[in-house]
Amino acid sequence: MATDIDPREAQVDSPQDAKPNFEITKWTAVAFWSWDIDVDNCAICRNHIMEPCVNCQQEATFNSEHECVAAWGECNHAFHLHCITQWIKSRNVCPLDNKPWKLARCGK
Repeated sequence: MATDIDPREAQVDSPQDAKPNFEITKWTAVAFWSWDIDVDNCAICRNHIMEPCVNCQQEATFNSEHECVAAWGECNHAFHLHCITQWIKSRNVCPLDNKPWKLARCGK
């Protein structure tokens, strides 16, 4: 038993009269970021690249004036400057890809 509806009598809400199905009352945005490096940890000492290396942590004189800086190679791999300095004394290659080590930039 189908009910016939006369299209002339049917009420159709216009888009201007329609209320939204939901309303945003609060929005908390969350963002993630990372440095432009392939690896976040120093592959030599295994510490996070933005934290002091093992040598700096071991020193009792470590303070905020003494910074443990990161060194980026042309291969875009990053290591602590202290770690890579010790590494290239024995092998002048990147520890991750075995390409010749060339310092591109240094700093935090």
